[in-house]
Amino acid sequence: QVQLVESGGGSVQAGGSLRLSCATSGFTYRSYCMAWFRQPPGKEREGVAAIASDGITTYAGFVKGRFTISQDYAKNTLYLQMNSLKPEDTAMYYCAADWNWGGLAPDLYRYWGQGAQVTVSS
Repeated sequence: QVQLVESGGGSVQAGGSLRLSCATSGFTYRSYCMAWFRQPPGKEREGVAAIASDGITTYAGFVKGRFTISQDYAKNTLYLQMNSLKPEDTAMYYCAADWNWGGLAPDLYRYWGQGAQVTVSS
């Protein structure tokens, strides 16, 4: 049974940092493509960052230079380091996994976590 469990969300002031984690189980992590998505209040889900099984990464333009996606194969865990947070980064953040490369397109990911709330105050 595939499981993705996010943690590390919370409330911070603008300019602060948070690190999200996504602990996974039930699949061969090293073979999968992983991604972070977010859904701001009242808006559609959008791609934040993705990492392929070969380590290639891609980022949405609005987070480039501020967020970093990484993974620990020994722990089967995906991370999102978020620095210089802005109020507009407030959203529910989700991790997702798929055998195939989906980039930042949410429809292309089969497995999803339950989400972690990130709130950034000004």
